[in-house]
Amino acid sequence: MSETLPPGPSTGPSLTPQHQIRASHTDATVTVYQAYAPRLGLPAARDGRFPPDWKRDRMTWVKPSFLWMMYRCGWATKADQETVLAVEITRTGFERALRDACLSHYAPAVHPDRAAWKTALRTAPARVQWDPERDLHLDPLPYRSLQLGLSGPFSRAYADEWTVSVRDVTPLAREIHGLLRGGEPKSARALLPLETPYPAGPLEHLGA
Repeated sequence: MSETLPPGPSTGPSLTPQHQIRASHTDATVTVYQAYAPRLGLPAARDGRFPPDWKRDRMTWVKPSFLWMMYRCGWATKADQETVLAVEITRTGFERALRDACLSHYAPAVHPDRAAWKTALRTAPARVQWDPERDLHLDPLPYRSLQLGLSGPFSRAYADEWTVSVRDVTPLAREIHGLLRGGEPKSARALLPLETPYPAGPLEHLGA
């Protein structure tokens, strides 16, 4: 996702779908964000790939929204989240994960019944949560942001096959946060990554 605009004359909540993927993306890649302790984040950014001690068998959550990542990591101030990474991955991998994902919660409008959801959740290699998007001040917006959890084969593929580049965007996060704290929201907003609707098509199995 890229710049997530707060409600305004042309971007009010009525114009933004409740569930929509917004991301920084190219014809071949999409950027997602994660935050790690420096011992993992710095080697990943240095080498452009996740180090061997990155746990490939554990579920990992990626976020296409820069501002949601800032909300999650407290502008890179929370313990073990001091290094924020922008991970560029292939659209092929991202869309495969979306196709095979299951909602992390039961939704009557999506699942035949709770038992069917539990079965799907147990076997799916990816999970999706839709959490309130955040504005520049990290306050919740009336529409949702995608969080994508990858486990098993998809976690390993993310680290070793889908990743195209890894950048340390901690300095950017701190610069934006500093401008906000200094009372310069316009300058802070100008530095946000550009995020636009991602052309994923209908995702009825994910409530979108």
